[in-house]
Amino acid sequence: MEFLQPEGWSEALEARAAHPGALPLWGGTDVMVDLNFGRERPEAILDLTRVRELEEWGPAHPERDGRLRIGAGVSYTRAIVELGEALPGLAAASRTVGSPQIRNRGTIGGNLGSSSPAGDALPPLYASGAEIELASTRGTRRVAIGEFITGPKRNVLEPDELIAAFHIAPAAGPQQFSKVGTRNAMVIAVCSFALALHPDERRVGTCIGSAGPTPIVAADAEAFAAGMLDWDGGRPPAEADLARFGELVAAAASPIDDVRGSAAYRRHALGVLARRSLAWAWSER
Repeated sequence: MEFLQPEGWSEALEARAAHPGALPLWGGTDVMVDLNFGRERPEAILDLTRVRELEEWGPAHPERDGRLRIGAGVSYTRAIVELGEALPGLAAASRTVGSPQIRNRGTIGGNLGSSSPAGDALPPLYASGAEIELASTRGTRRVAIGEFITGPKRNVLEPDELIAAFHIAPAAGPQQFSKVGTRNAMVIAVCSFALALHPDERRVGTCIGSAGPTPIVAADAEAFAAGMLDWDGGRPPAEADLARFGELVAAAASPIDDVRGSAAYRRHALGVLARRSLAWAWSER
């Protein structure tokens, strides 16, 4: 197995173009598991840990839209420490990932590249309408996150492309992330739910994790909540409305029975997570 270790972004893109079968590596928290269990045997490993550009984050176009550009090499720990105020939903999800060692090594870009429906960082990105920046020696393009992931561990990356960053607006209102697992820590989600309130737009963003082939936006639940919430007066939503929101979220899921939980349990849990998340978020408004 060939080991490639570029020193900069341009060199990394050239290496990717020359070795389209190479497997990108940063923290290795997913890659090394697959290698150790023999599920992956790539022709080459493309180690990106020396590419400092991937660790940078800041305003993408401050004069235009105020969105942030977060490099693919930003770790979960940095998302918690440095982005907690701007992206509280992503920070909350990052706190649930693995152990401190995993959070120190693992990256948001790696979660995107793995494209697992159980990826903890993904639902907050969906709920906030993130875009993924993909690059190659041919140029750069941006893809909405809902179009980027196409199935379990599948995405639209071309063989010569790498994930450079993701673009996302800072939180305009309260955000929540909640997760059910088979234990309290270091666990793959049985199901998860992210919610983002956008008061200026009178809009609610949602995403269901680990209950379908991809993360799922609960569009009917979003529309119901947007019309039901008292955006002007701030009146707390009625219990019946919260329950209905939970029902619509559960109905949007497409879960399966597996070793971590049944489809019926996932639907029930998502209804509970959804109504609690909306109540918590509204109370923070």
